[in-house]
Amino acid sequence: MRKSYKNPKELATHLKDLVDLYFEGLMTYEKLSDKIMGVVEANDGIKDGKIASKLEVIIGEEALEVIKKIIEENKNS
Repeated sequence: MRKSYKNPKELATHLKDLVDLYFEGLMTYEKLSDKIMGVVEANDGIKDGKIASKLEVIIGEEALEVIKKIIEENKNS
C-alpha cells in the first residue's frame, strides 16, 4: 500500500477508503490511526494537521471527523 501520493484525488480517496474499512469493522482504530498517520506524514496535502480544502470535499464530513481526531491525538502525543 502506497503512503505517498502526488495526485490529491488519489490521496483523498485512499484516506476515505481507510476510514470506510474502519466503519465496516474490517480494521481496528489503532491500525487505522497508524495507517493514517503514515500517509499524513508522507504527503503535502496535509500540513500541520490541516487538510487541504479540495481533499476535504472528496473525503466527506464523517470520514474527515475521524481523520482530524486521529491527527489531533497523534499531534499531542
